[in-house]
Amino acid sequence: MPEPLKRSLEAIASDIAEGYITVNPLYLKRMDKDSIRSLFEFLQKKQNEIRAEPFPYNDVIGIRKRNLKLQRLFNSVIVIKNFAREKNRL
Repeated sequence: MPEPLKRSLEAIASDIAEGYITVNPLYLKRMDKDSIRSLFEFLQKKQNEIRAEPFPYNDVIGIRKRNLKLQRLFNSVIVIKNFAREKNRL
């Protein structure tokens, strides 16, 4: 039986956006179906939050940070979708 998550999924989604956690099939393997679905939803919420923030037009570094966060979240969503499709978990 998979061990329960020790951290909130919202904090995990924030850490994924910041680059502290990388989502891959090995990371997802220890999660159950409901946890994967919840993480997927939190990742999409985090994407919407970042897109809702005002765009930093004159700040090149700010634009780069924003785009990197969105890229990490998008890649994590794709990994979860493919993992769930293989394992029928989503």
